[in-house]
Amino acid sequence: MTTLKKNLLAAAVVVAALCVAFGSFLLFAPRDSSSVPTEPAADARPVRDDSHRLTTPQRSELTVVEFLDFECEGCGAVHPTVERLRAEYGDRVTFVARYFPMPGHRNSTTAALAVEAAARQGGFEAMYGKLFATQKEWGEAKESKAALFRTYAADLGLDLARYDAAVKAPATLERVEADQRDGLALGVQGTPTFFVDGVRIQTPGSYEGFKALIDSRLAR
Repeated sequence: MTTLKKNLLAAAVVVAALCVAFGSFLLFAPRDSSSVPTEPAADARPVRDDSHRLTTPQRSELTVVEFLDFECEGCGAVHPTVERLRAEYGDRVTFVARYFPMPGHRNSTTAALAVEAAARQGGFEAMYGKLFATQKEWGEAKESKAALFRTYAADLGLDLARYDAAVKAPATLERVEADQRDGLALGVQGTPTFFVDGVRIQTPGSYEGFKALIDSRLAR
């Protein structure tokens, strides 16, 4: 093996390790380039009126927004931390989840469509939780997992006729892409990416680190 080939192989291993440790990044060549819109939003905002809120405190003191990909291992790894934080701070902090399917993940957009279709029946949080709970069962698959996600919809008691129609509706994909466009315009390059009160932050590496950050902001 030539020195150049050895160096390229070593670099690939390092990049792959970083991807697993910190999430997914746009530097990877997409399998389906249409999974990320090419046009960022002209009036980008970290959160919009129709964004999916995981908590709705009567008096919100802080807003934490996550741009996520349901197939991203980094998002799956940070999910328990987000759940723990919103259980602890849900009466003071608004937690928001926004779609950002990444290129290179075969089922990232499919998963987002499943969640948005569930949301049309008030099942956003249920499907959101289901996909993260089962991520190891379907993540990184090369074949479509749309049929599997449909079984999840059935398990959650959703009306399957309405679910199927929503998955196929152009408006559902448009809703997912609207989040992506905001993310692109705001500089999101990988998942998970968090914004705290509109400011992008470096994702804390632990629950304790994230809790300290929230506590410091709430103390202001």
